Amino acid sequence: MDTSTAHFIHLARTFNIPFRIHEPVPVTIDSLSAALCCTPRNVKFILRRLEENAFIHWKPGRGRGHTSELTFLRGIDEAIEDNFQELMGKGKIKEAIELIGVTEANETLKERLLSSLNIQMGFHSEAETASRQDVLRMMRGRRLEKLDPAFVITAFEAYLLGQICSTLVTYDASTQTFLPGLAHTWESSEDYKIWVFFLRKSVRFHHGRVMTSRDVKETLQRLFDLNSPAIWNYEDIEHVSVEGDHCIRFHLRRPNLFFLHLFSCMHMSILPYDVDIRTELIGTGPYRISDLNEDVLVLSAFEQYYGIRPHLDRVDIWFVPDHGPNERQYELPGAYRMKLPSEGSVTNSINYPALGCRYMLVNFRKKGVHHQLAFRQALRILYNQVALVRELGGNRITPADSFLPWKSAQSDWTEPPLEQARELLASSGYQGESILLAYTVHKDLEEADWLKRRGAEIGLRIELQSYIQSHAKDAPSSAELIMAEEILEDDWQWGLINYFRNKSNYLHAYLEPAQSSLLDRELEDFTLLNGEGRAELLDKVEGIIRDHCWLLYGSHVNKRAQLNHSLLGLHTSSFGFLDISKLWIKPAH
Repeated sequence: MDTSTAHFIHLARTFNIPFRIHEPVPVTIDSLSAALCCTPRNVKFILRRLEENAFIHWKPGRGRGHTSELTFLRGIDEAIEDNFQELMGKGKIKEAIELIGVTEANETLKERLLSSLNIQMGFHSEAETASRQDVLRMMRGRRLEKLDPAFVITAFEAYLLGQICSTLVTYDASTQTFLPGLAHTWESSEDYKIWVFFLRKSVRFHHGRVMTSRDVKETLQRLFDLNSPAIWNYEDIEHVSVEGDHCIRFHLRRPNLFFLHLFSCMHMSILPYDVDIRTELIGTGPYRISDLNEDVLVLSAFEQYYGIRPHLDRVDIWFVPDHGPNERQYELPGAYRMKLPSEGSVTNSINYPALGCRYMLVNFRKKGVHHQLAFRQALRILYNQVALVRELGGNRITPADSFLPWKSAQSDWTEPPLEQARELLASSGYQGESILLAYTVHKDLEEADWLKRRGAEIGLRIELQSYIQSHAKDAPSSAELIMAEEILEDDWQWGLINYFRNKSNYLHAYLEPAQSSLLDRELEDFTLLNGEGRAELLDKVEGIIRDHCWLLYGSHVNKRAQLNHSLLGLHTSSFGFLDISKLWIKPAH
């Protein structure tokens, strides 16, 4: 906040309790000097500035040490809100966000400022140059995780990588086929042990250099050099041949019918070999990073993009940890309210059924009664999907019995009585001890409370602990049960196999080694199968997890965006996000 507002609030909280407006408060210069930690001379300067800005009226006493009168002409909330609007008007979004932090004792004001901040998010046209700049501002309720294709596991960061980087091929969910990306075509040997990609010419990285096949080879090698959790995908590759600048050949030790999926995924986002992306992420995608700090990520349209140049000139993503909207205000997967701020604008609601679901994991790394199947079966009845959707509703649209909505739709849904859960609980050897349930901050509290109440009905003591969903290495280890959500890529077979085999995720953080090994053995021949065979194998593995209650499926969720009718070019990207490279604004007449 500005200095005058800060001085006003400090004086008001020090001398005007309870706060009253237009009522003189007796003070002395010495007491003001002590409160403001400055000299009497500076006190008089500060008071003069506050009077000029209509914060106070000052009536000095006669002589040093005599009582003076200080009259406050504004309320504290009014002063904060005026300062907030002034900052937003000047485009000082960082300072405005920081100002929200001083309102923590006043939730009503905080919500009002957040609502005002939301209005300033969305789409704007800025006359920064002779030509209009179309800008999208987004707000995030947490800090950005590191943008590194070798290690990314969170959906929003993976989505951003898809805007900054490109892959050799892309997956088209509507046709379930692959389309050219950085490679304009490709071929394989009849036995699927050799794959060749032919690269586009004159594709440039954001730092200006032309991409070559060496960049592709070094991107793959980087995964192995860094011991990326993703390297299990590429262990069948025996040798890579660079055949000129625009051709690269992969030799495999065994057939791989899944190979194209591995080169369309985020982990094989092609990077320049001559840049250390640990300090600077450089890609070939439609947007380049023009600024990145702890407060904001600024993406600018890449004028030399090999594809179609984005319509939006800039995307600003502001990070507002602890002050961001909660789940009920969550209107885009990974982003908050996006709308035109024009007065009287008409908005429409767009739904995005998410591929994936909410679920609950069991922590087998911790000893306890939850290792008993009967106990987990009791939990399955408590965490009944039908009751969950019926009683809590919200964005829980259908019960889940799989990560895939079409699989869940085939289930024969029942709602066993809680008495049956009580009997299973007794047979499991449960002795009344507390069971700790970890839930994600700003997302699962309602669901966790619901489960705790149902548990109490059958004598199960559930205690709650919040956690911030991030890397699995930071997963809560003290909890027996953990609530989570998995949103899959459009390429659902890749999404599922990555979930089941990637050892860096939450599933493997809580399974015992023997359980993880069982999944690996079942999936060992996954890449040898055709699409139908892979689908059957994935279904079998889901059955193992479901039947043993290692994971308890909850509900499929729906994301909603409130969007202005002037917003056109709506296309979903992977993970259910809007593809910002295709969005555009119809100018107002």
